[in-house]
Amino acid sequence: MANHEKLEELRALYSEKKDSIKAQLDEFKEVHQNADDRRIFEELSFCILTSAVGPKVGAKSLDAIRDILLEGSPEALEERLSGVHKYPEKAYYIVHTRDYLKKEYNLKIKDLVGSFDDPIERREFFALNKDIKGLGLTQASHFLRNIGIKGYAILDRNVVRSLYDLGVLESPKPPTTKKKYLEAEEKMKGFANELGIEVEELDMLLWSMKTGHIPK
Repeated sequence: MANHEKLEELRALYSEKKDSIKAQLDEFKEVHQNADDRRIFEELSFCILTSAVGPKVGAKSLDAIRDILLEGSPEALEERLSGVHKYPEKAYYIVHTRDYLKKEYNLKIKDLVGSFDDPIERREFFALNKDIKGLGLTQASHFLRNIGIKGYAILDRNVVRSLYDLGVLESPKPPTTKKKYLEAEEKMKGFANELGIEVEELDMLLWSMKTGHIPK
């Protein structure tokens, strides 16, 4: 576990960034309360697009396809993503996921998210479902956080590296199995509790330490 000096440094940094962090979390809460299914699917697509390239490219890529997101062909989405995203073929992930959610759930994603009593099962539905393409446990956690569902750790490389540097995790590499992910998540939650903040706040704090900005 992190030493006292590092804990105090983090607490000081949190005090400095607390207002920005809480403002971003309030935006996620607003999505949870007021967004329609189209908006929820946009967040799902954003998280598919963000994997391996980061949120800035993810946001720019979503802007490029937003107007055709619900009806466009994979070829049309891929053409829009070419030159914007490193992997424009992710268009096929989005369309496959969209068509599956339309067929099985009439794209009622908000109701679907709310139908789970178990938070682990909720995340695993999006992370491990063969018909939801491009989301692992990290990006499924990201998606749920972005639509205002709390309690998930987003163990991307920036956060994991920070937790390793702080002595919270034993490896600087993101977890590669479900078991390792859950173990690392519990350690992160314990550390957040030690700091007296929520795990979502810790995620944003650690990300900002590595990148200089509060993440979406």
